[in-house]
Amino acid sequence: MIRYLTEDDVVATLTMPRTIQLLEAASRALAAGNAVNAPRQRVKAEGPMLQMLPAALESRVGYKAYTVGPDGVRFLVSLYGSRGELLAIIEANQMGALRTGAASGLATKILAREHAATLGVIGTGFQARTQVEAVCAVRPIERVFAYGRDFARLTAFCDDVAARVNVPVVAVRNPRDAIVEADIVCTMTSASRPVFEGRWLKAGAHVNAAGSNRITAQEIDVETVRRASLVTVEDVAQAKVESGDLRVASEAGVFRWLDAVPLASIVAGSVEGRRDQSEITLFESLGIGLWDVAAASYVYDTCVADGRGREVDLPSWTPATAS
Repeated sequence: MIRYLTEDDVVATLTMPRTIQLLEAASRALAAGNAVNAPRQRVKAEGPMLQMLPAALESRVGYKAYTVGPDGVRFLVSLYGSRGELLAIIEANQMGALRTGAASGLATKILAREHAATLGVIGTGFQARTQVEAVCAVRPIERVFAYGRDFARLTAFCDDVAARVNVPVVAVRNPRDAIVEADIVCTMTSASRPVFEGRWLKAGAHVNAAGSNRITAQEIDVETVRRASLVTVEDVAQAKVESGDLRVASEAGVFRWLDAVPLASIVAGSVEGRRDQSEITLFESLGIGLWDVAAASYVYDTCVADGRGREVDLPSWTPATAS
């Protein structure tokens, strides 16, 4: 039997602190050779684009597949067991928002200054909300400065997020005011050009650049990369084909791909993270399939134990002879 899990099942199961823990454990597994991540694959038809992120975590494999079309985006995760059997199909919009935020939360946990208290966020979409939630889960944030181009939408965002995290969220009129006082910066936009200037960053800041996963787009400028003493990514191979931020910095001669550090290596302790209180650190987040498989595996196991989800019988789902 295959278990079909809805967005409601995911929301009832997965919290931000738990998701950060799951990604941290998956990072350790990756560093130990007990997990594999493969870069995102994209195929485009005349209408929709299909994107897939496959990964393996210990005895399970799976992938997130999503379509981008005229009617929006649809996300599903398929999870397989140790015998190759399909365990679950999981609606994954909420899961994606949580794991994207949690990736920044994990990077912040291991790279930001311990007593970082101010957060600057650029972007007002639903994934920007989980960025703030994740950072507040790992650092004693006292104030958030938020910027978005639509001020009415920005004020609504601030009210909603403040209620979620119980921290004052201040709407600012320009991106500079979101950055100059921030110990931690998160960007979560669909911008094609940099949304702030790296010279605005204060000494000791940590940056989570999480909005762009297109090689032709930039969300942060070359100066941000130049000032970063440490540049970390989830998967170097994927970053080389998806990170416009790092591509432009590489072409400008201020960044070498050899210097990109896998986040898992820092989590596992094989590479040093922050070395002093004044250096700037950068996490270039693109989103990887390993995060989806880690979250999906936990959601599946918890829902089975709690009796949630709908079982679907596919009588014809039998192993075929390999050819």
